Amino acid sequence: MENTILELQFAIDTFYFLMMGALVMWMAAGFSMLEAGMVRSKNTAEILTKNIGLFAIACTTYMAYGYDIMYGGGVMLDGIEVIAKEATYAKPADFFFQVVFVATAMSIVSGAVAERMKLFTFFAFAVVFTGVIYPMEGAWTWNSESVFGMYTLGELGFADFAGSGIVHMAGAAAALAGVIVLGARQGKYNKDGSSNAIPGANMPLATLGTFILWLGWFGFNGGSVLAMASKDSANSVAMVFLNTNAAAAGGVIAALILVRLLWGKADLTMALNGALAGLVAITAGPDTPTALEATLIGAVGGVLVVFSISMLDRVFKIDDPVGAISVHGVVGLWGLLAVPLTNSGVSFTGQLAGAGTIFVWVFGTSMVLWLILKAVMGIRISAEEEYAGSDISECGLEAYPEFTK
Repeated sequence: MENTILELQFAIDTFYFLMMGALVMWMAAGFSMLEAGMVRSKNTAEILTKNIGLFAIACTTYMAYGYDIMYGGGVMLDGIEVIAKEATYAKPADFFFQVVFVATAMSIVSGAVAERMKLFTFFAFAVVFTGVIYPMEGAWTWNSESVFGMYTLGELGFADFAGSGIVHMAGAAAALAGVIVLGARQGKYNKDGSSNAIPGANMPLATLGTFILWLGWFGFNGGSVLAMASKDSANSVAMVFLNTNAAAAGGVIAALILVRLLWGKADLTMALNGALAGLVAITAGPDTPTALEATLIGAVGGVLVVFSISMLDRVFKIDDPVGAISVHGVVGLWGLLAVPLTNSGVSFTGQLAGAGTIFVWVFGTSMVLWLILKAVMGIRISAEEEYAGSDISECGLEAYPEFTK
């Protein structure tokens, strides 16, 4: 009887893990639609090619060596079970759940460097990022390996439930390095330093992408409970779902109210980024707040993202077409710092130490890699190609061929 119960628990937890991983995989569609809506129509096919290409690269490189760097023992080679908390589940399920997180981190980079980067330079970066850079910092955090043999982030009191720092801030750090090396799009900034708005081509598509991401985030955070086949774990999953949804709603409301106060009217792009900011903010600790606390955490994220997008654009001249660095980087840091507010077992110093370690590692290695790729392959399409659109130069087709110039 006991063996039957254990087998049933194994089956339920494995099935739950796989379904949550499938929800996270669906976020790839969300990023694709969001980014396609936020770029100009002449760059749509290229941004979609980036997203499907990076997902395939992430799945392959993480299987080949990334998972081994992060967790050891290879994938699907040494035994069939892993133990996490009270749950048992199949090792292939663990790999599948982890690999879609890797792809999510890389998707963040895609939007930030949109409309002017060479496609295969981006793919070359994706190979190293998903195979080495991300797995290394993942090993220091979720696998509790020592950082350069000196300390583990867990020993410093660092905690990141589902990846505000490990996934989102890491992706933003890599994106920031890429944008610095790449430079701004043509026509984005005037000689006097003022900024020109470059609207996206398809706001319905961007909105659809945001709702897809909102849905996929239930897998992102809910799956990180790592179990379902017990009363306690089922209650934890339900609370994580509730808090994830509450934080996203808080982010939207706060962003809409703020832009109304600042600019006198609603701004759809800020509302969309407010939703994503709320989701990023709660990801580090969706298991401990009350629903009201989660709403407030998300609301702070929604406020931060509005100010951050404006400041990076107007003050620092960081050209990020989709606001990815602000949403995932600035708000990712806030998400880490919000954890001690509701979890007494986590310290602010530990969170800052972990955030600093992740940022320095990812930003530093990414900067070096971007510079190497710039010297070896070239990083940016020509001015003429940028004017005509990267769809033609990089993909040889247009996303909307009936709308010819």
